[in-house]
Amino acid sequence: MNATSLTEGGNSGFSLSYRMQQTFFFQAMIYLAAAVIMVPIAKRIGLGSVLGYLVAGVIIGPACLQFVGQEGEDIMHFAEFGVVMLLFVIGLELEPLRLWRLRKSISGLGGLQVGVTSLAVMGIALAFGLEWRQALALGLIMSMSSTAIVLQSLNEKGLMKSAAGQSSFAVLLFQDIAVIPILAIFPLLATGAGGDHAAAAHAKGWVQTLPAGLQTLIVLGSVAAVIVAGRYLLGPFFRIIAKTGLRELFTAAALLLVVGIAVFMTFVGLSPALGAFLAGVVLANSEYRHELESDIDPFKGLLLGLFFMAVGASVDFNLVLAKPLLIIGLAVGVMVLKMVILMGLGKLFRLTKDQNATFGVGLSQVGEFAFVLFSLSRQEGILSHELTNIMVAVVAMSMAFTPLLWLIHEKLLLPRLGVQEEPEEKESDLVEEDNPVIIAGYGHFGTTVGRFLQAHGIGTTVLDADSDQVTSLRRMGFKVYYGDASRHDLLEIAGARNAKLIIIAIGDEEKRLELIRNVKKHFPDLRMMVRASNRYDAYDLMNAGILNIYRETLDTSLRMGVDVLKLLGVPPEEATHSARTFFMYDERMLKQLSAIRNEDEYVLAIRHNNEELENIIRADRADKPVLQGQDPVGEKNLEKAVNKTTVLPCQQQVHPPV
Repeated sequence: MNATSLTEGGNSGFSLSYRMQQTFFFQAMIYLAAAVIMVPIAKRIGLGSVLGYLVAGVIIGPACLQFVGQEGEDIMHFAEFGVVMLLFVIGLELEPLRLWRLRKSISGLGGLQVGVTSLAVMGIALAFGLEWRQALALGLIMSMSSTAIVLQSLNEKGLMKSAAGQSSFAVLLFQDIAVIPILAIFPLLATGAGGDHAAAAHAKGWVQTLPAGLQTLIVLGSVAAVIVAGRYLLGPFFRIIAKTGLRELFTAAALLLVVGIAVFMTFVGLSPALGAFLAGVVLANSEYRHELESDIDPFKGLLLGLFFMAVGASVDFNLVLAKPLLIIGLAVGVMVLKMVILMGLGKLFRLTKDQNATFGVGLSQVGEFAFVLFSLSRQEGILSHELTNIMVAVVAMSMAFTPLLWLIHEKLLLPRLGVQEEPEEKESDLVEEDNPVIIAGYGHFGTTVGRFLQAHGIGTTVLDADSDQVTSLRRMGFKVYYGDASRHDLLEIAGARNAKLIIIAIGDEEKRLELIRNVKKHFPDLRMMVRASNRYDAYDLMNAGILNIYRETLDTSLRMGVDVLKLLGVPPEEATHSARTFFMYDERMLKQLSAIRNEDEYVLAIRHNNEELENIIRADRADKPVLQGQDPVGEKNLEKAVNKTTVLPCQQQVHPPV
């Protein structure tokens, strides 16, 4: 081989690599640009982000601009990872004990929805001449609803805590759990007739080559393995990662967890979303729950948007145009059938008219699991290639119709029904817990406050960035979560949007100020109560605009001073009264002293204030107001002194020495 051929070969390889990279970046640019342009437009005209993503997918897909072609199917497989992450985050919000308490509502409403819908679709399919195995598979697939679309829509419209939102969540949760037995049943329904044998031969893994009974055992064993590993291995794993103090490493570990579970579940022929959901449930009690959720959330949102765009791009409009009445008719028919069943069950479970309508509309589409189940049914030979192509188009159309149906429901249906007041009931277990108080930093200071509030029945969400401290406190029975509270995304997940106040007890002064800035910027209505290490730290907090400052050594020092006075023969009432006077004077002077930046002026002001304080205490003891029950905190003498106190003007922006 000569030099020329080597050069040509090298150039050819470089050119191919460049074209591949150019194609990848071009595709990425197209998807991002479509989302950035279409979603704000859709939100602006009140259509919601889901419809914006779907329309963006249609526009860039084969039906319109053709920026996305056959590779749309590959994008769909990648985008389904967003659904996996969504199920993981849902699992993180459901503690196993809470899941057990919800068993009646989940199995009742959810079980009836899946059962009745499956039987209804199966009956219709049998009437049209399908074999019973095919009809059963079709019924089970069509009973599923889209977790991604429903939860996204409910969250955007603020309906998650409504009766309709809670009922929808219960049904979706049962559907996600029902995927386990459905995937276990499908191999038993396989006939091998009419299936896509080429696809099956290519797609089958080692599990699919085993007998049907053994496949079922492997499915159940895999679920048990995820639960056991999550219970006993993931805690120590994340503890090791947290000790490094590197946020990016924790994010990588969180992604590794979700990707690893997805790969494992796919390897054994199960839904990766189901495995992620189970892992989330197992980790719901973990101290790393909030940190995991905040790290996964940005990826989840982006991939979910990509999933919706991939759905829009994957709609086979050639097939729709070839058989428009059949596909649109089937999509509308399935949605109407599911709405009738859902609203019937909603009435049985005593939902009000408006809530029942919302419940029926929200879950009327067919879900993203249908794409996986149709693929599996074709590989197993349960459904024919032609039938699965038609039904995949029907599923995509039902998902695309859902945002439009929401719009019709809100603009036309709800005004006719009237929005009714919900009867006041005890809080449902389905509602995510919103504590009124967040405690950031759970060292000695924060722990004392937390124990005091807990003794009074005040709910608190506690965050601490020291993994060793979190582990130790959890062993003692405290419910503490690992995470850097100065991150606004973590505060959002911890409930800062709905909390009444946050107690900032972090030891690191810089982190305290960073947290204060984030709270002011992102949660302006959240009241802050801040720990100060000493008076100089308090100066910085005051200059940052904080009003409620608590110096950690002040009360203890004064309590010791009171005990000293008592031992020296001062009456207890007088000693306590003097301490309160000292406290009030010192607090009032703190604000004025915080404005001084020149060291010499600061020293002069301190000497002046000390003399004033001695005069106040001396005059106060002479009056002895506490013995007569008058002026219990020396207010008159204190006001006189404060009015006379002169603070020298600032000349230098230099903090006094600590």
